[in-house]
Amino acid sequence: MLKFIPVAIFMVLAVPALADERSPEYQRALELLADTPLIDGHNDVPWQYRTRVDNRLEAIDLNDDTSELDPPMHTDMERLKAGRLGAQFWSVYVPPAYSGDEAVRVQLEQIDLTHRLIDRHDELEFVTTADELERVFGEGKIPSMLGLEGGHVLNNSLATLRMFHRLGAIYLTLTHWQSHDWADAATDTPRHDGLSDFGKEVVREMNWLGMLIDLSHVSPAVMHDTLDVSEAPVIFSHSSAMGVTPHPRNVPDDVLDRLPDNGGVVMVTFVPSFVNEEVRQWGAERTAKRSRLEDLHPGDPKAVEAGMEAWLEANPQEQAHLTDVADHIDYIRERIGVEHIGIGGDYDGITTVPVGLEDASTYPALVAELIRRGYEDGDIRAILGNNVLRVMREAEAVSERLQSERPASDARFEDFE
Repeated sequence: MLKFIPVAIFMVLAVPALADERSPEYQRALELLADTPLIDGHNDVPWQYRTRVDNRLEAIDLNDDTSELDPPMHTDMERLKAGRLGAQFWSVYVPPAYSGDEAVRVQLEQIDLTHRLIDRHDELEFVTTADELERVFGEGKIPSMLGLEGGHVLNNSLATLRMFHRLGAIYLTLTHWQSHDWADAATDTPRHDGLSDFGKEVVREMNWLGMLIDLSHVSPAVMHDTLDVSEAPVIFSHSSAMGVTPHPRNVPDDVLDRLPDNGGVVMVTFVPSFVNEEVRQWGAERTAKRSRLEDLHPGDPKAVEAGMEAWLEANPQEQAHLTDVADHIDYIRERIGVEHIGIGGDYDGITTVPVGLEDASTYPALVAELIRRGYEDGDIRAILGNNVLRVMREAEAVSERLQSERPASDARFEDFE
């Protein structure tokens, strides 16, 4: 996700593509979505509430059309229904700009906001287990779960991890964009060459709790260290394949190749620069151009903006497409099997979207594309949610075993220094 981009420039730049809802593939997609929950690994609506309205729940009504807000959002109740969403991990994100006790406080505020958001809508119901998810989906509601994003929010405390779990967080993304005291991020300078010894203890305690370990955002060394330590399957809540698009946030082939032994799942994301190389290159060129203009015109932001406007006019933004996302799904299936694929859109945490996947109403179009590519019903059901349900159940089973063998860890961060 790209949450470090100010919300003031949050725009949906892709021109909506018209899915052929009358096609047999689209109609079959709706049938599959009716009996198998599409479990999305990552949606950042809670962060929109914080940045737009300071977590004042009444100020944004998801029963309204949020595409009409300025800037527009990707998610509301009508579009979730139209998209046949089966279950949602809501990201309760806290930026690395917050640290220490303040990060813990802000994390509690985001958890509170998300619980209140779920309680406010009859269409949503809070769940924490695979059995609860399937029951609530069967009742026609959207099972809703919480995912922490960034291990810095623990403030180096296993007790804090356990309390966040008791409040309903069922996954933790070990880092966000920045490396911290016990884990390295994919987009920052390494500090530990992977996980520190305390970081490995965090992984073990997450296994004990039954929390899913999310390896989106972390460095490849952290991915490998986690796979060495974890007794339960891991997830990537919103990442794609580096073998298709060499973005540092994607999953390298040597990590993909270890997932069959671990049982983990890559929840393929819709972030344009993660799924399309032309978009990634365009973004790098835009960043380089701005940096050069700032060097040429120090203290003159008007000149910088004028230069950027001219560059953008001469270099229109590249666009990703729904087919790019399907290409990543194809790649992972061909390399390690369909059992290791899920979906993690990152709606309302990204600034642009692929053509054809403009918002939360468009999931059926992606399923229809997989049908057009020859995916069998069983494979599609696995990708939609059955793979993630399996991971959840395996994590629950590991937790039950470990809790029968030992108590919660008494370890402290300073014990490893």
